Amino acid sequence: MADEASGPEWPGDHAPSVDLRTDVPHSARMYDYYLGGKDNFPADREAAAKVLEIFPDVAPGARANRRFLGRAVRFAAGLGIRQYLDIGTGIPAAENTHEVAQSVAPDSRVVYVDNDPIVLTHARALLAGTPEGRTAYLDADFRDDERILSAPATAALDFTQPVALLTVALLHFVPDEDGPGDVLERYKAVMPPGSVMIFSHATTDLVDDSEESKAVVRAYTGAGVGLMPRSRDRITEFFTGWDLLDPGVVPVSEWRPDGNPHDSALAVSQAGAFGGVAIKPA
Repeated sequence: MADEASGPEWPGDHAPSVDLRTDVPHSARMYDYYLGGKDNFPADREAAAKVLEIFPDVAPGARANRRFLGRAVRFAAGLGIRQYLDIGTGIPAAENTHEVAQSVAPDSRVVYVDNDPIVLTHARALLAGTPEGRTAYLDADFRDDERILSAPATAALDFTQPVALLTVALLHFVPDEDGPGDVLERYKAVMPPGSVMIFSHATTDLVDDSEESKAVVRAYTGAGVGLMPRSRDRITEFFTGWDLLDPGVVPVSEWRPDGNPHDSALAVSQAGAFGGVAIKPA
Protein backbone atom coordinates (compact mmCIF):
# COMPACT_ATOMS: atom_id res chain seq x y z
CA MET A 1 0.00 0.00 0.00
CA ALA A 2 1.12 3.56 -0.60
CA ASP A 3 -1.40 5.66 1.28
CA GLU A 4 0.11 8.48 3.28
CA ALA A 5 -0.96 11.50 5.24
CA SER A 6 0.77 14.61 6.44
CA GLY A 7 -0.21 17.77 8.23
CA PRO A 8 -3.33 18.06 10.35
CA GLU A 9 -5.72 16.45 7.87
CA TRP A 10 -5.88 13.60 5.41
CA PRO A 11 -5.39 14.57 1.77
CA GLY A 12 -8.80 14.75 0.13
CA ASP A 13 -12.13 14.40 1.84
CA HIS A 14 -11.74 11.10 3.68
CA ALA A 15 -9.19 8.57 4.88
CA PRO A 16 -8.18 5.95 2.32
CA SER A 17 -9.83 2.56 2.52
CA VAL A 18 -7.75 -0.34 3.81
CA ASP A 19 -7.96 -4.11 3.63
CA LEU A 20 -7.84 -5.33 7.21
CA ARG A 21 -6.81 -8.99 7.32
CA THR A 22 -8.37 -9.61 10.68
CA ASP A 23 -8.04 -13.38 10.22
CA VAL A 24 -4.23 -13.21 10.11
CA PRO A 25 -2.15 -12.30 13.19
CA HIS A 26 0.04 -9.21 12.89
CA SER A 27 3.00 -8.37 15.13
CA ALA A 28 1.76 -4.80 15.79
CA ARG A 29 -1.63 -6.03 16.95
CA MET A 30 -0.07 -8.78 19.08
CA TYR A 31 2.13 -6.11 20.66
CA ASP A 32 -0.97 -4.00 21.28
CA TYR A 33 -2.51 -6.97 23.09
CA TYR A 34 0.59 -7.36 25.30
CA LEU A 35 0.30 -3.67 26.19
CA GLY A 36 -3.32 -4.15 27.22
CA GLY A 37 -4.72 -2.40 24.15
CA LYS A 38 -8.03 -3.10 22.43
CA ASP A 39 -7.00 -2.72 18.78
CA ASN A 40 -6.53 -6.41 18.09
CA PHE A 41 -8.61 -9.25 16.73
CA PRO A 42 -9.27 -12.88 17.68
CA ALA A 43 -6.44 -14.13 15.47
CA ASP A 44 -4.01 -11.73 17.16
CA ARG A 45 -5.24 -12.64 20.64
CA GLU A 46 -5.04 -16.36 19.93
CA ALA A 47 -1.44 -16.08 18.68
CA ALA A 48 -0.45 -13.79 21.57
CA ALA A 49 -2.07 -16.12 24.11
CA LYS A 50 0.05 -19.01 22.84
CA VAL A 51 3.18 -16.91 23.30
CA LEU A 52 2.11 -15.81 26.78
CA GLU A 53 1.41 -19.42 27.76
CA ILE A 54 5.02 -20.26 26.95
CA PHE A 55 6.60 -17.04 28.18
CA PRO A 56 4.34 -14.83 30.33
CA ASP A 57 7.11 -12.24 30.64
CA VAL A 58 6.46 -11.09 27.07
CA ALA A 59 3.80 -8.67 28.38
CA PRO A 60 5.89 -6.90 31.06
CA GLY A 61 8.80 -6.89 28.60
CA ALA A 62 6.67 -5.12 26.00
CA ARG A 63 5.64 -2.50 28.54
CA ALA A 64 9.28 -2.02 29.59
CA ASN A 65 10.19 -1.50 25.95
CA ARG A 66 7.51 1.17 25.66
CA ARG A 67 8.90 2.99 28.69
CA PHE A 68 12.38 2.79 27.15
CA LEU A 69 11.04 4.57 24.07
CA GLY A 70 9.64 7.38 26.21
CA ARG A 71 12.88 7.88 28.15
CA ALA A 72 14.98 7.80 24.99
CA VAL A 73 12.78 10.33 23.20
CA ARG A 74 12.91 12.66 26.21
CA PHE A 75 16.68 12.30 26.19
CA ALA A 76 16.86 13.16 22.48
CA ALA A 77 14.59 16.16 23.01
CA GLY A 78 16.87 17.28 25.83
CA LEU A 79 19.76 17.23 23.37
CA GLY A 80 17.85 19.66 21.16
CA ILE A 81 16.56 17.13 18.62
CA ARG A 82 13.37 18.46 17.05
CA GLN A 83 12.84 15.90 14.26
CA TYR A 84 11.92 12.24 14.56
CA LEU A 85 11.60 9.43 12.01
CA ASP A 86 9.81 6.60 13.84
CA ILE A 87 9.76 3.42 11.73
CA GLY A 88 7.55 0.61 12.97
CA THR A 89 5.56 2.88 15.23
CA GLY A 90 2.75 0.40 15.87
CA ILE A 91 -0.74 1.11 17.12
CA PRO A 92 -1.12 4.31 19.17
CA ALA A 93 -0.58 3.72 22.88
CA ALA A 94 0.40 5.79 25.88
CA GLU A 95 3.23 8.26 25.26
CA ASN A 96 3.59 8.08 21.50
CA THR A 97 6.79 9.60 20.13
CA HIS A 98 5.15 12.88 19.12
CA GLU A 99 3.44 13.24 22.50
CA VAL A 100 6.72 12.82 24.38
CA ALA A 101 8.78 14.98 22.02
CA GLN A 102 6.21 17.77 21.78
CA SER A 103 5.72 17.82 25.55
CA VAL A 104 9.38 18.91 25.73
CA ALA A 105 9.46 21.02 22.56
CA PRO A 106 6.05 21.80 21.00
CA ASP A 107 7.64 22.58 17.62
CA SER A 108 8.97 19.02 17.20
CA ARG A 109 8.21 17.27 13.90
CA VAL A 110 7.50 13.54 13.80
CA VAL A 111 7.07 11.19 10.85
CA TYR A 112 5.61 7.79 11.66
CA VAL A 113 6.08 4.78 9.37
CA ASP A 114 4.30 1.44 9.63
CA ASN A 115 2.82 -1.15 7.30
CA ASP A 116 -0.11 -2.51 9.31
CA PRO A 117 -3.48 -1.36 7.90
CA ILE A 118 -5.01 -0.94 11.35
CA VAL A 119 -2.26 1.57 12.17
CA LEU A 120 -3.35 3.46 9.07
CA THR A 121 -6.89 3.58 10.40
CA HIS A 122 -5.53 5.26 13.54
CA ALA A 123 -3.44 7.79 11.64
CA ARG A 124 -5.77 10.62 12.61
CA ALA A 125 -4.88 10.02 16.25
CA LEU A 126 -1.19 9.95 15.38
CA LEU A 127 -1.55 13.20 13.46
CA ALA A 128 -3.02 15.08 16.41
CA GLY A 129 0.13 16.94 17.39
CA THR A 130 0.69 20.44 18.70
CA PRO A 131 -0.18 23.50 16.58
CA GLU A 132 3.51 24.49 16.59
CA GLY A 133 4.80 21.10 15.47
CA ARG A 134 4.01 18.73 12.66
CA THR A 135 3.16 15.04 12.63
CA ALA A 136 2.89 12.88 9.52
CA TYR A 137 2.22 9.24 8.74
CA LEU A 138 3.47 7.00 5.94
CA ASP A 139 2.21 3.48 5.23
CA ALA A 140 5.37 1.63 4.17
CA ASP A 141 7.73 -1.19 5.06
CA PHE A 142 11.09 -0.56 6.75
CA ARG A 143 12.82 -2.34 3.87
CA ASP A 144 11.54 0.19 1.33
CA ASP A 145 13.99 2.87 2.41
CA GLU A 146 14.04 4.68 -0.95
CA ARG A 147 10.29 5.29 -0.90
CA ILE A 148 10.25 6.24 2.77
CA LEU A 149 13.09 8.75 2.45
CA SER A 150 11.65 10.33 -0.69
CA ALA A 151 7.96 10.35 0.30
CA PRO A 152 6.04 13.64 0.58
CA ALA A 153 5.23 12.82 4.21
CA THR A 154 8.94 12.61 5.02
CA ALA A 155 9.42 16.10 3.57
CA ALA A 156 8.29 17.29 7.01
CA LEU A 157 11.89 16.60 8.06
CA ASP A 158 14.94 18.72 7.23
CA PHE A 159 17.85 16.33 6.72
CA THR A 160 20.37 19.15 6.98
CA GLN A 161 19.55 19.24 10.71
CA PRO A 162 19.84 16.39 13.27
CA VAL A 163 17.10 13.76 13.22
CA ALA A 164 16.22 11.04 15.72
CA LEU A 165 15.88 7.71 13.92
CA LEU A 166 13.73 5.22 15.84
CA THR A 167 13.57 1.50 15.11
CA VAL A 168 12.14 0.28 18.40
CA ALA A 169 11.17 -3.42 18.65
CA LEU A 170 11.26 -3.69 14.86
CA LEU A 171 14.29 -5.43 13.39
CA HIS A 172 13.65 -8.77 15.09
CA PHE A 173 10.81 -9.08 12.56
CA VAL A 174 13.26 -8.66 9.66
CA PRO A 175 15.10 -11.89 8.77
CA ASP A 176 18.80 -12.03 7.99
CA GLU A 177 18.10 -12.80 4.34
CA ASP A 178 16.49 -9.36 4.00
CA GLY A 179 19.67 -7.67 5.24
CA PRO A 180 18.28 -5.63 8.14
CA GLY A 181 21.72 -4.21 8.90
CA ASP A 182 22.24 -3.11 5.30
CA VAL A 183 18.83 -1.43 5.19
CA LEU A 184 19.48 0.32 8.49
CA GLU A 185 22.83 1.58 7.19
CA ARG A 186 21.05 3.30 4.31
CA TYR A 187 18.90 5.24 6.79
CA LYS A 188 21.93 6.04 8.94
CA ALA A 189 23.82 7.32 5.90
CA VAL A 190 21.36 10.14 5.19
CA MET A 191 21.22 11.33 8.79
CA PRO A 192 23.36 14.44 9.42
CA PRO A 193 25.96 14.56 12.20
CA GLY A 194 24.40 15.02 15.61
CA SER A 195 21.50 12.72 14.74
CA VAL A 196 20.38 10.16 17.32
CA MET A 197 19.47 6.51 16.80
CA ILE A 198 17.03 4.96 19.29
CA PHE A 199 17.01 1.20 18.91
CA SER A 200 15.69 -1.88 20.71
CA HIS A 201 15.62 -5.52 19.68
CA ALA A 202 14.36 -8.80 21.10
CA THR A 203 16.95 -11.23 22.40
CA THR A 204 17.21 -14.68 23.95
CA ASP A 205 20.40 -13.76 25.81
CA LEU A 206 18.41 -12.70 28.86
CA VAL A 207 16.48 -15.97 29.15
CA ASP A 208 18.09 -18.98 30.81
CA ASP A 209 15.80 -21.59 29.24
CA SER A 210 16.83 -21.95 25.59
CA GLU A 211 14.00 -24.39 24.88
CA GLU A 212 11.50 -21.82 26.15
CA SER A 213 13.00 -19.24 23.78
CA LYS A 214 12.79 -21.63 20.85
CA ALA A 215 9.17 -22.35 21.70
CA VAL A 216 8.33 -18.62 21.59
CA VAL A 217 9.93 -18.31 18.15
CA ARG A 218 7.97 -21.37 16.97
CA ALA A 219 4.74 -19.84 18.29
CA TYR A 220 5.32 -16.69 16.25
CA THR A 221 6.38 -18.63 13.16
CA GLY A 222 3.37 -20.93 13.50
CA ALA A 223 1.13 -17.87 13.47
CA GLY A 224 2.78 -16.64 10.28
CA VAL A 225 4.82 -13.93 12.02
CA GLY A 226 8.55 -14.32 11.54
CA LEU A 227 10.61 -13.59 14.66
CA MET A 228 14.41 -13.51 14.84
CA PRO A 229 15.81 -12.64 18.27
CA ARG A 230 19.51 -11.72 18.11
CA SER A 231 22.41 -11.74 20.52
CA ARG A 232 23.74 -8.69 22.32
CA ASP A 233 26.87 -8.73 20.13
CA ARG A 234 24.76 -8.82 16.97
CA ILE A 235 22.49 -6.05 18.26
CA THR A 236 25.50 -3.91 19.11
CA GLU A 237 26.66 -4.21 15.49
CA PHE A 238 23.60 -2.25 14.37
CA PHE A 239 25.16 0.81 16.05
CA THR A 240 28.41 0.55 14.06
CA GLY A 241 29.84 3.93 13.05
CA TRP A 242 27.87 5.90 15.62
CA ASP A 243 28.89 6.81 19.17
CA LEU A 244 27.03 4.52 21.55
CA LEU A 245 26.03 6.41 24.68
CA ASP A 246 26.24 5.15 28.26
CA PRO A 247 25.16 2.70 29.51
CA GLY A 248 25.55 1.04 26.10
CA VAL A 249 23.42 -1.86 24.90
CA VAL A 250 21.52 -3.00 27.99
CA PRO A 251 18.16 -4.56 28.90
CA VAL A 252 15.56 -1.95 28.01
CA SER A 253 14.52 -1.54 31.65
CA GLU A 254 18.11 -0.60 32.54
CA TRP A 255 18.65 2.14 29.97
CA ARG A 256 18.85 5.32 32.05
CA PRO A 257 16.03 4.31 34.42
CA ASP A 258 13.95 7.12 35.85
CA GLY A 259 12.79 5.41 39.02
CA ASN A 260 9.62 3.92 37.55
CA PRO A 261 8.62 1.20 40.04
CA HIS A 262 7.66 -1.20 37.23
CA ASP A 263 11.17 -1.06 35.83
CA SER A 264 12.70 -1.32 39.29
CA ALA A 265 10.69 -4.49 39.97
CA LEU A 266 11.37 -6.05 36.57
CA ALA A 267 13.81 -8.95 36.52
CA VAL A 268 16.45 -8.80 33.79
CA SER A 269 15.05 -12.01 32.30
CA GLN A 270 11.67 -10.28 31.88
CA ALA A 271 13.00 -7.40 29.78
CA GLY A 272 13.25 -9.60 26.70
CA ALA A 273 15.05 -6.95 24.66
CA PHE A 274 18.20 -4.90 24.58
CA GLY A 275 18.08 -1.19 23.89
CA GLY A 276 20.54 1.58 23.22
CA VAL A 277 20.97 5.12 21.95
CA ALA A 278 23.78 6.43 19.76
CA ILE A 279 24.80 9.74 18.18
CA LYS A 280 26.20 10.16 14.69
CA PRO A 281 29.65 11.75 14.96
CA ALA A 282 30.78 14.73 12.89
